[in-house]
Amino acid sequence: MTTQKSVENHKKLHFIKPKEKLKENNIEKWSKKEIKSLFQLPFNDLVYQSHVIHRANFNPNEVQLSTLLSIKTGGCSEDCGYCPQSARFDTEVKNEPLMDIAEVLASAKLAKEAGASRFCMGAAWRGPKEKDLNSVKEMIFKVKELGLETCATLGMLKEGQAEELKEAGLDYYNHNLDTSPEFYGDIISTRTYQNRLDTLERVREASINVCCGGIVGLGESIDDRVSLISQLANMERPPESVPINLLTQVEGTPLSNIEKLDHFDFIRTIAVARITMPKSFVRLSAGREIMDDGIQALAFFSGANSIFYGEQLLTTGNPDIEKDKKLFNRLNLSTL
Repeated sequence: MTTQKSVENHKKLHFIKPKEKLKENNIEKWSKKEIKSLFQLPFNDLVYQSHVIHRANFNPNEVQLSTLLSIKTGGCSEDCGYCPQSARFDTEVKNEPLMDIAEVLASAKLAKEAGASRFCMGAAWRGPKEKDLNSVKEMIFKVKELGLETCATLGMLKEGQAEELKEAGLDYYNHNLDTSPEFYGDIISTRTYQNRLDTLERVREASINVCCGGIVGLGESIDDRVSLISQLANMERPPESVPINLLTQVEGTPLSNIEKLDHFDFIRTIAVARITMPKSFVRLSAGREIMDDGIQALAFFSGANSIFYGEQLLTTGNPDIEKDKKLFNRLNLSTL
C-alpha cells in the first residue's frame, strides 16, 4: 500500500550537480564518481533530470536533421572491430573509389529537399591523402553553396589539413572517440586513443565545430560508458555535436555476435550525455533501425535533439524518411 510518507520520499528527486568549475570559462567539470552516480539513478529520476536540463537549453520539440553519405566506401586499413568497411574483415562491403562530385551534389540536393540542414560526408580512410583532400574540399565548397551546413569524417588529420578544410567552408568535423580509453584497445589496435585526441585538437585549433561521441553496445562495462562521457564532457570545450551510436552488428566483423545492449541502458547514456553536456546537440545516431518508436520517443524526451536522416548510414541501414516524418508528426516534433 502506498503511504503518504512514501509519496513524499519519491518527490525527493536525486539531482546530481557538478562540484568543480574551470574558472576561466565556467565549464562544468564532472568527476567519474558523479557521472557514475547519474548512471545509477532510478531510471525515472535520471530521465526527468535530463529532460529538465534539455528543456532549459533547447526547444524540446525540435530535432536537427543531418544526412550522412559515404563518399568513399570500404577498403579501410584500420581494424575497428565494429566496422564492416575494414579491409581486414570478410563482409559484403566492397572497396570503392571516391565518388564523383556530381554524384555527391545530387545526393546533397535530395537531402536538402527532404528537410536535412546538414550534409555529412564520410570516407573510409585512415586519413586523407592530399590529392583526396583536394577533391573533398571541392565537395565541401559546392555543398556549402547549396545552403547546407557541411560535415566531414575522413579519419585522422595531419598538421594543416584541418585549416584546409576550414578554408573550403567545413562547418563540422566528426571524429568519434568510440569508447573509453580503458576499453579502446579491445576494439581497435591500428590507431591509439591519443591519435584521436590529436585530430580533435587540430580541428579545434582550426575553428571547426567538433562532432564527437561514441558507440555503446560494444561489450563495454558501465565504467567504460562513464569514462567515455568523462572524456567528452571534460574537454576544454565540449563537442558541439555528440553522436551516441548503438552498435549495429554486421556479419563478418568481430562484434557481430556479442550480446545486444538493453535499449534502456542506451537511453541512460543519452540522458547522461545531455546532463553533462547541456549546450551540445546530442545525436541519436546508428542503431535507430532496430529501435521501436517508443524507444526513439524516449530518447528525444531524454535529451536527444539531432538524428541522421535518410535510408543509409555509410554502409548500414537507417529508418526511411517517410517513417521518420510520420514519427515526427505523431510526436509533434518540428525539424531544424
